[in-house]
Amino acid sequence: MYTHFLQSNAWKTFQTALGKTVFEISTPDFAYLAILEPTKLGNYLYLPYGPSLSEKNPKSALGSVLDSLKSLAKAHNCFFLRLEPPFPLSKSSLESLGLQKSTDLNPAETWILDLTQSKEDILRHMSQGTRTRHNTFAKKGLSVEVSHDPEDIKYLVSLQTALAREKGINTFSETYLKTELEQPFASLYLVHYQDPTNNKDKIIAASLFFDDDLSKTRFYMQSAADLAYKKLPGTVALLSTAIFDAKAKGLETFDFWGIAPDNAPENHPWAGFTAFKKSFGGKEKRYAGTYDLPLDPKKYSLYTRLRSLNRRLRKLKK
Repeated sequence: MYTHFLQSNAWKTFQTALGKTVFEISTPDFAYLAILEPTKLGNYLYLPYGPSLSEKNPKSALGSVLDSLKSLAKAHNCFFLRLEPPFPLSKSSLESLGLQKSTDLNPAETWILDLTQSKEDILRHMSQGTRTRHNTFAKKGLSVEVSHDPEDIKYLVSLQTALAREKGINTFSETYLKTELEQPFASLYLVHYQDPTNNKDKIIAASLFFDDDLSKTRFYMQSAADLAYKKLPGTVALLSTAIFDAKAKGLETFDFWGIAPDNAPENHPWAGFTAFKKSFGGKEKRYAGTYDLPLDPKKYSLYTRLRSLNRRLRKLKK
């Protein structure tokens, strides 16, 4: 039974630290971590990259999960369920259980790199440009620091705030990011640039990485870079260092956390960083995506209309 990191005890501890109510159920055929999420219309239960299902008959196991969740939802005033099965069950199979496709919260497609291969092979499978940037970033005045000090989250927050203004994107709050860095699974990578013109040190890129010891995977999470220094290989320095550190730690997989789908148009908002992630070598991994099960159809219909309206309003503000 495959269990994604967002269904782990470590993620439960993090959610609890945020003040969330979390439910955890485990049986021989399925297991899930469900987070109680409030809205103005009522509550819903959210299973990020969950549930974990028996590989022998996942559809049957998922039906049992839904029965369990319905009982839990009734006790906590929930008007729908939100699931993200961590493997590519067919849309027809999911819809036959009453599930409806929703906007993906966590990516349905991700890019993974095999860390069990040699360092030489990892480098060989990088694109020529990415490999050159990795080999030369130190000569360009860049160095990478790893921090576990929650106070250092200010560097990532500052970079993300500037990027959000520039690109019109949404970011997590400082409290959320700081709580993440307080967890034992998190590391903050900071890219320093020593400017030769004035000998001043400046942090030009930062990213959080999460390590899942159970699956031996490192996840590339919240990240930002200073666009004023985009000609420097700051993000390559950050990622390649994190990749080889993960390998040295004995981890076996590096998960780049989300790419645009294969049939995405060239103007897809993830097109640029999808190409960047793929330049490190690796392969695609697919999940089912985000699906909802309405328990109160009228209330759920109103919720989806309000959600769509809020999304359009946010785009107008950008």
